[in-house]
Amino acid sequence: MSSLIALVTRLSEAAENNWLTALSAAMPRETIRSIRALSTEELDLVDIAIVANPDPVDLERLPNLKWVHSLWAGVERLVLELKGFSHPIVRLVDPDLARTMAEAVLAWTLYLSRDMPAYGMQQRQSLWRQLPYRSAPDTRVGLLGLGALGCAAARQLQLAGFVVSGWSRTEKQIDGVETYFGRAGLDAMLKTSDIVVCLLPLTAETTGLLGASEFALLPANAGFINFGRGRIVKTGDLVAALDAGVVQHAVLDVFETEPLDEQSPLWQHPGVTVLPHISAPTNPPTAAKIVADRVCAFRANGIQPAGIDFNRGY
Repeated sequence: MSSLIALVTRLSEAAENNWLTALSAAMPRETIRSIRALSTEELDLVDIAIVANPDPVDLERLPNLKWVHSLWAGVERLVLELKGFSHPIVRLVDPDLARTMAEAVLAWTLYLSRDMPAYGMQQRQSLWRQLPYRSAPDTRVGLLGLGALGCAAARQLQLAGFVVSGWSRTEKQIDGVETYFGRAGLDAMLKTSDIVVCLLPLTAETTGLLGASEFALLPANAGFINFGRGRIVKTGDLVAALDAGVVQHAVLDVFETEPLDEQSPLWQHPGVTVLPHISAPTNPPTAAKIVADRVCAFRANGIQPAGIDFNRGY
């Protein structure tokens, strides 16, 4: 029997079957099976694993594994759970994901800039009151993270007329975007951002990056959007900033623990919009095509694709 590709996930059976359908359609010459359905003999034939939050124990059952492809763009859970893993782990880099994220950034930036939270509260109070209009060119949006997602978001925001700045760990240049880097750069950008959008990956350097001192730098009535990772933000400090009026409203799509606990005060906080991690869902057909291209290249030349850097965390 020829080599097998194992799908290794902690998804529901229905969700896993959807991925099996998409991956099999993209790779009709490959045999792709859920690891749940593989016999002991078949486990020995697996040389590639396609994963979505896999149980590390399952990967240890594949003695002839050569490399792993994740179905998610974020890999912080893999980095945390697979310390010492010796095979390359390739993260998903999908242009469609960047488009979807940019769409979400624009939508929720407009939600804040056009005072949708305030109008929603007024509706619940049966209050008819028009608030002052703030135009996009008069609104400064600061992006935290200038990778593929940040660059795509910057373009969408610019097209809508917003004044865009951006911060990254290392120096970068983007047309029409005032860019900052390093600790001093972070402080400088926060001071000039009416709305801050976090798109950063979770690393040792970004964990707890945004706390009381950072929120205190924001201009009055600033908005905050977190589409990065929950642990980048010190939640207690954000709630305190909201209660004090330092931050006017926060749109949160990611949390330290997901799903968000039913008892979390964030659910009922008037200054918070809670989203169930939907800002940039992976699109199975486009993701499957990207994975298929890498598998095809490996079959043709035998060269394993480059994996993530466990030291950097992505």
